[in-house]
Amino acid sequence: MVKLNKIYTRTGDNGTTALVCGPRREKHDLRVEAFGTVDETNSALGLARLHMAEMPDLDAMLLRIQNDLFDLGADLATPDTGEVLDYEPLRIIEAQATRLEMEIDMLNGQLDPLTSFVLPGGSPAAAHLHLSRTVARRAERLMVELARQEAVGLAALKYVNRLSDFLFVAARFANDKGKADILWVPGKNR
Repeated sequence: MVKLNKIYTRTGDNGTTALVCGPRREKHDLRVEAFGTVDETNSALGLARLHMAEMPDLDAMLLRIQNDLFDLGADLATPDTGEVLDYEPLRIIEAQATRLEMEIDMLNGQLDPLTSFVLPGGSPAAAHLHLSRTVARRAERLMVELARQEAVGLAALKYVNRLSDFLFVAARFANDKGKADILWVPGKNR
């Protein structure tokens, strides 16, 4: 259970932060960068959700994803060192990635196939979803780099990969089901 009575602790004033378990880490540590970027993705989704009044089903999906992103942050903030813990750490599970795949397929099934790459933009909702997608991709790159050095769950890596795919399709869906997408025209400004 989370209980936050005091917002500042002064324990991070020396440039370190606490993980759920284990020693403190430098604030520029790769693991901290990874879960910080997951948090940034979540905040970007909060902005996207401000534009979902006409798309309640998509908004509900984004709300579930925001909750999943807290799960992912908790997963990353609890390194699997192989030590037995006195509690069950929160981990991303395969079912969370599978749900994203089903939602990608459901949304994508309502879109016309692409004939070109899509420029980020269109509606405010789509623009924010594209921004969220790029932040999610950065989180994924950091998590992959971290996984080369320390344990990162395979389900967590799969989830963050599917997330950016979901956000791409969601952005197209928010652009009048792709009809308001702005397509890249190669060499247009030569």
